[in-house]
Amino acid sequence: MAPIDASSRTPFVTLSRDEWAALADATPLPLTEDDVRRVRGVADPISLEEVDVIYRPLSRLLDLYSQATGGLHRATTEFLGERARRTPFVIGVAGSVAVGKSTTARVLRELMARWPASPRVELVTTDGFLLPNAELERRGLMSRKGFPESYDRRALRRFVADVKSGLPEVTAPVYSHVTYDIVPDERVVVRSPDVLIVEGLNVLAPPILREPGSSAFALSDYFDASIYVDARTDDVRRWYIDRFLTLRSTAFSRPDSYFRSYADLTDDEAVERASYIWDTINAPNLARNIAPTRARATIILSKGADHSIESVRLRKL
Repeated sequence: MAPIDASSRTPFVTLSRDEWAALADATPLPLTEDDVRRVRGVADPISLEEVDVIYRPLSRLLDLYSQATGGLHRATTEFLGERARRTPFVIGVAGSVAVGKSTTARVLRELMARWPASPRVELVTTDGFLLPNAELERRGLMSRKGFPESYDRRALRRFVADVKSGLPEVTAPVYSHVTYDIVPDERVVVRSPDVLIVEGLNVLAPPILREPGSSAFALSDYFDASIYVDARTDDVRRWYIDRFLTLRSTAFSRPDSYFRSYADLTDDEAVERASYIWDTINAPNLARNIAPTRARATIILSKGADHSIESVRLRKL
């Protein structure tokens, strides 16, 4: 018997950028340069060409996944003799701080909303489920903001479960990156979407078992597909520092900004401060909590040093 090729033992098939780009069909790109500029993140130089060759076929694949899931739902309900209404197709988008996952989620929302099968696409970030600063202070977790324990994980799971179960209206808290806190008495409303995209650092984290032998649901148990945006740690660190420098003259400079004092830092001071935050908070969170969830994704987008996607890995079906 011939030996099994080691590459066949992985649950993923890997396509290079050129191989993936060749999958783009002849359908005209539904986004314009203005659309891309609007959804582009701070210090994330995504281009219209990148959207065309990477995200257009990705959105089409997700649309096919959604339609196939709908077909499976119809077959199952027919078998069970039910008339249950189809529930939303839920996509999780995970990755490090500054890797560009927010831009990925926003681009996919714009693209998928233009496919005939999914006109209502909603995007919710897990930032809204961070514990309020007062509660983080009480628990001694302010320096671990973004770590799994800094979220109201039960409320986040309940929110996605309610959307997935088909409730006509579900609300979520709103987070301000300017005040660095939950916005009191403000909610985002999600009304029966065809597709829900959930973006956040830890959305692919496994469940936490409270005691031996117990069972628990992970947030990802409610996902129909998931994406992990990946890059080399040194590149993400550099992107984080570049973004920090840019924010000095934008969000940090606002009078109500939690980071107002950072706006007056010199370049050297800003690099030093950003490096310290990355090395003591973001890097440990990435290494311990985020990167280990990469293999749980349906799709892995691997970026190069210039933020462009170098390869796409798809989980084998």
